[in-house]
Amino acid sequence: MGRQLARRIALPFFDSDHVIEHRLGCSIREFFEREGEERFRDLEASVIDELTAGPTCVVSTGGGSVLRPENRERLNQRGTVVYLRSTPEEVFRRLRHDRNRPLLQVADPQQRLKDLYAERDPLYRQTAHFVIETGRPSVAMLVNMIVMQLELGGAATQEVPVEPDASGPQPSTGSRSVR
Repeated sequence: MGRQLARRIALPFFDSDHVIEHRLGCSIREFFEREGEERFRDLEASVIDELTAGPTCVVSTGGGSVLRPENRERLNQRGTVVYLRSTPEEVFRRLRHDRNRPLLQVADPQQRLKDLYAERDPLYRQTAHFVIETGRPSVAMLVNMIVMQLELGGAATQEVPVEPDASGPQPSTGSRSVR
């Protein structure tokens, strides 16, 4: 989603989880198992600080990025945050076969998603400038919705023509920040 939005509005794109993995030289799951969630959140906060302080870009964050107050503040104050809201059931449908998400490697991942949603939804709403219900529209349709919200909200966008995305819906696990 973030990559398509960035292409559409002609800005660089960064996925904070990919930046973290690149720096670590291993997967987030491996780092989680070895160092724990707290150390991961420290690194995540550092990467979010760096990305939001840099040049204007689209940043896709991991689902737990809003857990730290400093991340919420930096995202909200330094950019325009779009919360791509999905129900726990919808997220479970998208991620039920994903074995790379450390927090979902539990006996009842659907209940875990419900618990995470209950904890994080208020934090996403506090951080976001816009909330978009994802449902099941295509990536192209969601990108159109985001661009419309950005334009209506006065955020500058520079659209460039793009080909329709044929890859279908993608998981939305966090917020998108346009700086």
